[in-house]
Amino acid sequence: MRNLTLLTDLYQLTMLNGYSKTGQMDKMSVFDVFYRGVNNNYAVACGLEQVIDYINNLKFTQEDIDYLRSLGIFDEEFLALLKDFKFTGSIYAVREGDVVFPQEPILTVKARLFEAQLIETAILCILNHQTLIATKASKIVHETKKGSVAEFGLRRAQGPDAAIYGARAAIVAGCASTSNVLAGKMFNVPISGTHSHSWVMSFPSEYEAFRAYANIYPDACMLLVDTYDTLHSGVPNAIRVFKELIAQGHKPIGIRLDSGDLAYLSREARSMLDAAGLTDVKICASGDLDEKVVQSLAAQGACIDTWGIGTKLITSEDCPSLGGVYKLAAIEGVDGKMVPKLKKSDTPGKITNPGEKKIVRFFDNKTGEAIADLIALKEENFIGLDKVEIFHPVYTWKKKTLTDFTAKELMVPVFENGRQVYTSPTVREIAAYHAQTFAAFNDSYKRILNPHIYKVDLSKKLYDLKQELINN
Repeated sequence: MRNLTLLTDLYQLTMLNGYSKTGQMDKMSVFDVFYRGVNNNYAVACGLEQVIDYINNLKFTQEDIDYLRSLGIFDEEFLALLKDFKFTGSIYAVREGDVVFPQEPILTVKARLFEAQLIETAILCILNHQTLIATKASKIVHETKKGSVAEFGLRRAQGPDAAIYGARAAIVAGCASTSNVLAGKMFNVPISGTHSHSWVMSFPSEYEAFRAYANIYPDACMLLVDTYDTLHSGVPNAIRVFKELIAQGHKPIGIRLDSGDLAYLSREARSMLDAAGLTDVKICASGDLDEKVVQSLAAQGACIDTWGIGTKLITSEDCPSLGGVYKLAAIEGVDGKMVPKLKKSDTPGKITNPGEKKIVRFFDNKTGEAIADLIALKEENFIGLDKVEIFHPVYTWKKKTLTDFTAKELMVPVFENGRQVYTSPTVREIAAYHAQTFAAFNDSYKRILNPHIYKVDLSKKLYDLKQELINN
């Protein structure tokens, strides 16, 4: 893992310098990572493994110190502090693959102010990106219903890191494979691909191109049929080659449509394949797809079995930023006790929730469905209760009494006093966990247009603390 210690904003370092000069550097502090959710009703937490790697490799090298010295804005006393820097704090987080909602703490850091401030930028960089792509992938996968999705975004990603970790996030959220070979190697996940138009164009004829590909990969043959004329050339030539493969004892995989009216072309191609007795041959669609296009194609009766989705997934084109933030929630007071802190704003959505917190999720015992979340203070306990009253954090007269439920705390310890206490599952295990947790939510929360808003409330104790700080 690379040393990313200098992957930070300059103002983090100038604040660290200021904390050291004003005697605040050793104060214990609590920071929360959460997103405000302007464009996302829900998100899929992702990137915790890379945060763990980052924390474990935090160290200012001599080269780093020399570079900072060359800036001429830090004295030797401060540079000496950086040379001995080590993370000694605690981190709590939701598991990767968990479904989370606006304002909920995805990750909480409790550490000396000197340590907690430095790591803000890198943690946000890691979690914002992977959570964003995992969320987009989750929406796409959900709309394909039982059809599998291959992540094809490598060439359109904003750089190698975005491609690699975007592929990881896509697999976490339910994509079956990625075209990214390096990501496949790094995370031990399935890779997939067919051939390009240039393969077809490099041969004297489309039939010869298809036959050559089939001879090389007789048991993994998927042919791209839209290079010249999908229905009058591509599909007929694919059928001819597929029949040759079957005669040789092989089983062809399918065809891929990459352009044109995918609803019409897929229906016609399906009819042609079925008429030829190739009912098991799959149809894959690709070409600037996202969850909205997938939904529209389904409504038009498209006959598509698998999907290759690239640009709009790997860039989360319609929502290019998660908007996650890192906010101070508590700090050590003069008596050594933790003092809850709140950011007040003229924009109500930017008022933060104070204190050390956790997320409690409630499940209906009869249906198994998730019914509500509470953001609560860390010392509160809701496990094993027979009844809990929740209320809307703004429209407080909207109340609901929960009975016959099971409560689950979502956040787990990741680091305690600088020591890693959590072992990340494999990417495949995370993907299985996400599928299980995502299934617990009613489809009304997942729909693209006008989704039902999942209940995320504050505990009475946290609500009262927040109001007290606002009023003061």
